[in-house]
Amino acid sequence: MSKISLIIKREYTTRVMKKSFIILTFLTPVVFAGMIMIPLWLSSIKDGTKKHIFVIDQTHSYNSVLKNNDSYVFDFVDKPADEIRKKNDKNEDFGALLIISGDLTKNPKAVALYSSEQVNMELKDYVSGLLKNYVEEQKLASHNIPNLKKMVEESRTDIDITTVKWGEDGEDKVGSAELALGIGMISAFMIYMFIVIYGAQVMSGVVQEKTSRIVEVIISSVKPFELMMGKIIGIAMVGLTQFFLWVLLTVVISTVVGSFIGGKVDVDALQQANSMGMQATPAASPSQVQELVAMLNGFDFAQIVVLFVLYFLGGYLLYASLFAAVGSAVDSETDTQQFSLPLTLPIIFAIYAAIYSAQNPDGPLALWCSMIPFTSPIVMMVRLPFGVPTWQIILSLLILLLSFIGTTWMAGKIYRTGILMYGKKVTWKEMCKWVKY
Repeated sequence: MSKISLIIKREYTTRVMKKSFIILTFLTPVVFAGMIMIPLWLSSIKDGTKKHIFVIDQTHSYNSVLKNNDSYVFDFVDKPADEIRKKNDKNEDFGALLIISGDLTKNPKAVALYSSEQVNMELKDYVSGLLKNYVEEQKLASHNIPNLKKMVEESRTDIDITTVKWGEDGEDKVGSAELALGIGMISAFMIYMFIVIYGAQVMSGVVQEKTSRIVEVIISSVKPFELMMGKIIGIAMVGLTQFFLWVLLTVVISTVVGSFIGGKVDVDALQQANSMGMQATPAASPSQVQELVAMLNGFDFAQIVVLFVLYFLGGYLLYASLFAAVGSAVDSETDTQQFSLPLTLPIIFAIYAAIYSAQNPDGPLALWCSMIPFTSPIVMMVRLPFGVPTWQIILSLLILLLSFIGTTWMAGKIYRTGILMYGKKVTWKEMCKWVKY
């Protein structure tokens, strides 16, 4: 065990002290936070220019409907469309030409926007929103029923179903299917990403040591199985270290940056929603914040984090041992492609199974894929936020543990033979023979 610990320490320190690890560890949270905050910041920047929208209203009924805002000015003209086009083709302030050719209450398609460039969604939504509200009011008024508009508005009701989960202690907890889906899919994708990235690192590290003949010196002091396990566990610790640093730094950077631009973005977002003729969403009220906190309290995050680590380690160790076996059997990294594809196919299938399992967490696909060791680390993380019986979690972890022991034993047999074999093209049939040695 002392030799394995030395190999673990060597793998961990050499990888953590690399410049690429340090740069990637600190740069990735900045990129993640930037992906969240930069679009919000850019959306709050206004260039101050206004686009002129020329309107040819053949019905002369919509002069008071199309209202100017901070981005668009409507100019009603009584000229041919060709004349306006020739005059404003090179005018930077020209936004588009709006032609209303008929009564929109009778023909909703009697309106069109013309421009030398593709009309953006902001302008289209703003114009259609104004016209839609006006047409609805006109249709309601045509029925000549007193207070009809008020009655229709009062009859519109949004049903917001509150989901409540019964706790084992009898306490009711507010839940959220949307939050459960988000937590599950993020956890599953992170496990998928780490298994692929760090499993490939194990295989690459084995190939590099074999091609450089360093392994011949190492094998003289330690057993091949000890070398393989030390390498696998050491890289696993590197992955966990990087993961926790990413989470911590992303939260800190997002919080600090968000505190500076958050207030401004909220105001501008409301103004933008009003300018597009849509109903603005008000800022979160204290009751909404309390509701969100209650939903978050409905999840057992301690259980999710602990099981995330267990499934990450189980899934990684399972696949990493197979990747290490493949790396020991080939002479160069280019030869690993034909052997690594069968190993990555179950991981890819697990992602698709997780997506479908999120729609039915208790269905047969979700149940069986959360038991099969090659897919359980990913699929089970999708199911956990929805609630999984304890016996299923224990059985899934037990199967994963036994499968890891079995694949590690098999990989150790292949590793022991392949690590010192050079100049021979290995096949799957040949590796199966090595297991019997």
